[in-house]
Amino acid sequence: MAIDLSLIWAVIIIFGVMMYVVMDGFDLGIGIIFPFVPDSRDRDVMMNTVAPVWDGNETWLVLGGAGLFAAFPLAYSVVLSALYLPIIFMLIGLIFRGVAFEFRFKASEEQQHLWDKAFIGGSLLATFSQGVVLGAFIDGLPVVDRTYAGGALDWLTPFSVFCGLALIVAYALLGCTWLMIKTSGALLQRMHDLGTPLVWAVLVVTGIVSVWTPLAHEEIAARWFSLPNLFWFLPVPILVLLCTYALLRAIRRNAHYTPFLLTLALIFLGYSGLGISLWPNIIPPSVSIWDAAASPKSQAFTLVGALFIIPLILVYTAWSYYVFRGKVTPESGYH
Repeated sequence: MAIDLSLIWAVIIIFGVMMYVVMDGFDLGIGIIFPFVPDSRDRDVMMNTVAPVWDGNETWLVLGGAGLFAAFPLAYSVVLSALYLPIIFMLIGLIFRGVAFEFRFKASEEQQHLWDKAFIGGSLLATFSQGVVLGAFIDGLPVVDRTYAGGALDWLTPFSVFCGLALIVAYALLGCTWLMIKTSGALLQRMHDLGTPLVWAVLVVTGIVSVWTPLAHEEIAARWFSLPNLFWFLPVPILVLLCTYALLRAIRRNAHYTPFLLTLALIFLGYSGLGISLWPNIIPPSVSIWDAAASPKSQAFTLVGALFIIPLILVYTAWSYYVFRGKVTPESGYH
């Protein structure tokens, strides 16, 4: 039986992107909710919860981009040609946020607020840009003769902008529930107080995106509401409502780990809904993973390296989180 290398590479890239969304999502979320925590010592604790791991989290973004370039060069060239501006904005945001991590701890009290603003602004810009990229990707990218055929600003639509705002809300909830695991005392209580309105906000934006998507994209509506696809999609909104209910209850009883795990479940459900909407197209609305694939020899050669490096990434990621497990206090952390 022949091995479908394109399918294997698609699974690797989907896994890499999902890992990035989960792992970099909560540290971006911490920057987004920074304005709700004005106390400098509490902000120190918030940053210390991710200071040892934040840069390793972004390994998955590199893996996803490198995998796309190696296995699906057509998709890589079209996506970067169509979305280079929001991708550049995302990278600028990540740079500002990364510099703020290092300089904030070394700055004087008079200068610290400048790096707080850089951390907040970088987190917001990076998250918003990622949401815009997602929205533009769902909108579809025109391809003619294996080349992007749209304009430089075609990505800027009301739908893509709303997706950017929606992702800010989702990452804020992810960051808030992460801090429920890692903090204690008054800061933990503040996160529980902030968690409930964020859950409702995520539910609202998820509902708007879920209605807007099929209304604006006939091909997605046909996929959602035709048989047998409807049976694959129907469990997603039901599970979203059940997870939301369980998440609200967990926050109400001041749970520590459960809110974060349930938020991850919500993120995964949204990701699975996106997959059901677009699969197997890697360039919506019509270019499939097989149409955009590199030669089998190229895919096989790079697959050897990927299968070697991915377990290493998983091991050192798991080890770093294990080493830095437990609550973070104002007296401990990165300085």
